Amino acid sequence: MFSEKANAIFKEVIDKYHVIDKVDQPFSNPYDSKSHNLEHLLYRKCWIDTVQWHYEDIIRDPEIDPIEGMKLKRMIDSSNQNRTEMVEYIDSYFLNLYSDVNPINGAKVNSESPAWAMDRLSILILKIYHMDEEAKRTDVSDEHKESCKSKLDVLLDQQKDLSESIDQLLEDIGCGEK
Repeated sequence: MFSEKANAIFKEVIDKYHVIDKVDQPFSNPYDSKSHNLEHLLYRKCWIDTVQWHYEDIIRDPEIDPIEGMKLKRMIDSSNQNRTEMVEYIDSYFLNLYSDVNPINGAKVNSESPAWAMDRLSILILKIYHMDEEAKRTDVSDEHKESCKSKLDVLLDQQKDLSESIDQLLEDIGCGEK
């Protein structure tokens, strides 16, 4: 299933980022960058999401220097543009992949493209990573940990559901039903 590959790549990215855990760390993509390499695109996409997640953590600091905050705001804006461009590249991959498919008469239209669903999955995997961290903290109350564990369970269910819906969408596109 396609979503298994995407989930694994997103987890790989997030784990790799957190080895150093700095927004300005060097980026390297282990997947070949040859034209339309989906793994390369997914890895890059999730790296952008992960760095942006941490930019947004930094900018929420109420004590942030206003000039540094404005610089960071511009970096977040640039990151959002890069994120959107990566989604477009991923959609181009799928458009090319399914270019020979002729939609059946009465084919349904989906509310989002496969790449935008991948965008949601990437963010969801980030939420799961950070909620798992919260649930494992030792410097908080048991009540806090239990609350986080409960939220984590919901996020994991959402991951399963979203992954399944992505696989179904791609299957429906591949057979011309969407």
